[in-house]
Amino acid sequence: MKAVRFHAYGDPSVLRYEDVEQPVPGAGQVRIRVAATSFNSVDGNIRGGFMQGPIPVQLPHTPGIDVAGTIDAVGEGVEGLAVGDDVIGFLPMDGTGAAAQYVLAPVDALTPAPKSVPLADAAALPIVGLTAYQALFDHAKLTAGQRVLINGAGGAVGGYAVQLAKNAGAHVIATASPHSSAAVTSAGADEVIDHTTTAVTAAVTEPVDIALNLAPVTPDELASLVTLVRPGGVLVNTTVWMPAPSDEERDVRGIDLFVRSDADQLAQLVALTDRGELRVDVAERVPLAELPALHARAADGAVHGKVIVVPSAD
Repeated sequence: MKAVRFHAYGDPSVLRYEDVEQPVPGAGQVRIRVAATSFNSVDGNIRGGFMQGPIPVQLPHTPGIDVAGTIDAVGEGVEGLAVGDDVIGFLPMDGTGAAAQYVLAPVDALTPAPKSVPLADAAALPIVGLTAYQALFDHAKLTAGQRVLINGAGGAVGGYAVQLAKNAGAHVIATASPHSSAAVTSAGADEVIDHTTTAVTAAVTEPVDIALNLAPVTPDELASLVTLVRPGGVLVNTTVWMPAPSDEERDVRGIDLFVRSDADQLAQLVALTDRGELRVDVAERVPLAELPALHARAADGAVHGKVIVVPSAD
């Protein structure tokens, strides 16, 4: 089968589109014929060798943490899923990824794919949807009527965060560039701040219960978000290389989020999608053979929105 792998850490040029042996599922695993994976910024960090501590991978390594596809073989002891089932999942970050025609997956990482979107497009949901869900509900404990500031709402996680917060009955304030402001508004934001022309601290005039930072801000900018949170509130930060600050005097907690795979939560996101309450947006669909070029574009800051990566059928 075809796969994209890197045999050494480095810039996007280390990625190779090559022939590899088709894997055989072991106990508790299924083999998936990949409809698509997706590109996530962590893929570039793993490839560059910057995540060897928290995410040790074995070289050569196939990237691709998200997967959408069809089960075509099952290992011993697999229950609840069968050959022919369409599934999506968030694969183990330190394992072999889905930038390939076939991939093995632990059965407990998978959930049935949504039926309301094309199977390949569903690869845009797992890691970013779970990041938004866990930030808002696991960590921030969002409830109806709260005021939520989503800093960096124009990205892939932000689109889901705005929708989930609005669905939960929150008043959503979002920062976005002019390029993405229309999408953020259509996702349900009550207020949109153009961060290219206006300081967030100047635009937010009433305290918020929750600040969610999804943007690669400076430490000073991250600290300034704490000042916008009411006493007893929370700042959840996804840029884990820069710890979230707290304000102990005002009981404002800073929480760093490192997303985890959770098939039950992913099933909830699928259900929302199929009920028409959560929109899955795909900015681009890129052939698997062009994944190295996609990594290069991402390194140059030229990738906007969620990109899925589609293997050829042969």
